[in-house]
Amino acid sequence: MIGCGCETCQSDDPRDRRLRTSIYLDVPGHVRLLVDTSTDLRQQALTHGIQRVDAILFTHAHADHIMGLDEVRRFNWIQGGPVPCYAAEATWQDLRRTFHYAFAPAPGQGGGVPRLTQQTIEGPFVVGGVRVVPVPVFHGPMSVLGFRFGSFAYLTDCSGILEQSWPLLENLDTLVLDALRFKPHPTHFSVEQAIEVARRLAPRRTYFTHIGHELRHAPVCADLPTGIELAYDGLALDVLVDSDVA
Repeated sequence: MIGCGCETCQSDDPRDRRLRTSIYLDVPGHVRLLVDTSTDLRQQALTHGIQRVDAILFTHAHADHIMGLDEVRRFNWIQGGPVPCYAAEATWQDLRRTFHYAFAPAPGQGGGVPRLTQQTIEGPFVVGGVRVVPVPVFHGPMSVLGFRFGSFAYLTDCSGILEQSWPLLENLDTLVLDALRFKPHPTHFSVEQAIEVARRLAPRRTYFTHIGHELRHAPVCADLPTGIELAYDGLALDVLVDSDVA
């Protein structure tokens, strides 16, 4: 946090140094998917050697999840074309308003604009041979999207799970789940609430994400139930997705 001298913000544990939340799914021989274009996309891509993005999925259009969209220009240049992007219609409305210059009929040239193709999420879909199941969740009063890929689900920015979404999350192996802080919050799960969700879904392993500076990595992980940990920047996981890979 800017201007904060708390133990987490002053920690020398690299797992306590947190950029804005996003994930990158690399399915060898198929597709490389980015979920959200976080404000820190440029730094994240440079740090982790991201050289290609075949498609982008958006959970919602809050600033911390979309304000790196201009960095897509570099992937346009590397790949020689637009990047397909998937979002709910309400999210597209916000994106078109925020990045109006990228969607204008005759955008100004200047330094260039991100080139995207718009795909509206209305149900499960396939991109690059990988099946994606959108999972509607509550983010305060908003309905936003999480995503399931095979036995892996990613639910950031949520404070509740719609009744019809629970069956979409059955039989998970790996769950990445919002857990902002210990105290209740109007638009995010607290640690206690996230633990209850993890217990109900019973995946083999759960990682909490979108975590605030109240949660210092090592001591919090030491107190979490077995099978639950805090995620951290650069965490890499092997997961099983639904694809046409034998």
